Amino acid sequence: MKSLPYFCRGEVVRGFGRGSKELGIPTANFPDSVVEHLPGDISTGIYYGWACVGSGEVHKMVMSIGWNPYYKNTKKSMETHVIHTFKEDFYGQILSVVMVGYIRPERSYDSLDALISAINHDIEEAKRNLELPEHLKLKEDNFFRADGSNSTTTSNQILNGH
Repeated sequence: MKSLPYFCRGEVVRGFGRGSKELGIPTANFPDSVVEHLPGDISTGIYYGWACVGSGEVHKMVMSIGWNPYYKNTKKSMETHVIHTFKEDFYGQILSVVMVGYIRPERSYDSLDALISAINHDIEEAKRNLELPEHLKLKEDNFFRADGSNSTTTSNQILNGH
């Protein structure tokens, strides 16, 4: 995928409410305006990369892009699981991510347990892949250092692209 690494930023919005409750794997959801601006060569599936909430620390992440076949969604979404334990929700804050690699296509599962097992496998694969030097360097990218007060991106704007 020639669009990787792909940088995007947007306000965290409420999603379907399943990540924490049903799966035990909380996700941060981007608004439709970010999802709609994905390049054509970013196919649906599971990605890994780096994420930062507000001006906080940069953490490893996995992201699902697509329609979540297990749940038969009719709306395409970008759901990011930041591999870090946060004390509270961060709805309304700006999430900055860089997608650096692709894990697998999205698929349906026979059971909720099978879905959870696959997500946990994706998380472990992301953790391993992000230790590679070519991926570690993106954790320090200036994209994550932009001061929100000086940035051209506000809660009402998005940033997409390389």
